[in-house]
Amino acid sequence: MRAAEEAAFARGIKVEALMDLAGAGVARAVQQFFPRPETCIVFTGKGHNGGDALVAAEHLQRNGWKINIRIPFAEEDCGELTRKKLQALRDADHGSGLDTTQIGPRLIVLDGLLGIGTKSFLREPIRAAAREINRLRREQNAFVFAVDLPTGLDGNTGETDPEDSVTADFTVTIGFAKHGLIVDRALDFVGRIVVVPLVDLVPEEGAPNELAATAHSLSALLPRRKFSAYKNQFGRIGVVAGSKGFVGASLMTTLGALRGGAGLVEVFVPEEIYEIIASAAPVEAMVKPVRSYKNLLEEKIDIWAVGPGLGKSRASEILNLIEQADQPMVVDADGLNILAEKIDILKRCRGARLLTPHPGEMSRLFEVGKMSRAGIARNFCDQFPVTLLLKGGRTIVSGRGKPLSYNTTGNPGMASGGMGDILTGVCAALLGQKLSTYDAGRVGAWACGRSAEMSIFVGSAGEESLLATDVLDRLGEAFKEIRNPPT
Repeated sequence: MRAAEEAAFARGIKVEALMDLAGAGVARAVQQFFPRPETCIVFTGKGHNGGDALVAAEHLQRNGWKINIRIPFAEEDCGELTRKKLQALRDADHGSGLDTTQIGPRLIVLDGLLGIGTKSFLREPIRAAAREINRLRREQNAFVFAVDLPTGLDGNTGETDPEDSVTADFTVTIGFAKHGLIVDRALDFVGRIVVVPLVDLVPEEGAPNELAATAHSLSALLPRRKFSAYKNQFGRIGVVAGSKGFVGASLMTTLGALRGGAGLVEVFVPEEIYEIIASAAPVEAMVKPVRSYKNLLEEKIDIWAVGPGLGKSRASEILNLIEQADQPMVVDADGLNILAEKIDILKRCRGARLLTPHPGEMSRLFEVGKMSRAGIARNFCDQFPVTLLLKGGRTIVSGRGKPLSYNTTGNPGMASGGMGDILTGVCAALLGQKLSTYDAGRVGAWACGRSAEMSIFVGSAGEESLLATDVLDRLGEAFKEIRNPPT
């Protein structure tokens, strides 16, 4: 970020121009989750981070928001640009004619106290301001948006002040995601990452070893379909899922594949549950009874989705399918649990494999010890020639020779049954549309996470009530956002 800023300034780009773009991007990010005017308390530091927050506040105010400014320093101690943006906000307020009857009931906090270059240990009066932000979040259920970094978090290491780091629900980071935002220990302080891209900032040359998956970075992977398109161009997906007592996993994987854009979906289920699945499955899918999974190698399928709700009673047949199928395959749930007992077959699979474990499944597949999630992903893919989608609060997608890609979407409401089944289907559908396993994992994780966010912040769901089927309902909106990222 520093190098990109210096290069921009050397080209004649003004600091204020970048501040104006950054602040506008922060305001857009806030309104992405809270589209109606609300009340916003802005905590402003002395430097450019405070200026970014004030520009964002002015944009929100012009859109009908009620703004309350809190500066823990004397105004004369603030930087020149910060004072200028504060005055612009006050001038805009005098002519706004704000109708407070239209203000929503929710409280939003902008944390613009400190930016990059600051260390984790806080001093007064910043410490008191950080405590007040956390109090508002805790006692008044405020949603906290950190500008660039949560105050008290080191942007390089992810270390935090031992007592008073700001706990953000959203971190709107400017230009590029900072490494400190994605380390494991920072997760609960950072929350949902939103990257505000600045066209005037050019990254340093050379391939990065870490990526933040955003709508902007993924949009090229989902081109619009040609008018002459037909179903065989988008993949015949074979779903191998479900067993007695676990029919829902099969159905949700099927729905994920259908909503993810598959051309055709065939569902292969044991004979003993065929009638149940056939009567409950979406009419767009074809359900076929199976006596032996060994016979599936003869099916004309483009992509396989294997594992949800399978149980382990036919483990040898499933292992044979995973090893011998020429087609790309997504492996999840019981497919992973079966693999854990014969993990070395991953070294000789005939087709590309995308594995999608949650932390418990990962610990059965691989000796994780005290490794970080990034270390687990890198080491696993160094040992096995597969793509790994390691699910969690910050899902990681990894492949041999590929940068680690961190997903930026999602929320705690997704910690419920069925979410992984839908992701399996969506990823399989994306493979059917000719994405690589690496890109299918990145797009699938982002789209499912974004759909879950929309269900809560735009729809009627809450973190407690969110269901996997709610994610299905808004997948289309998530895909549209990838194609047309917010500007």
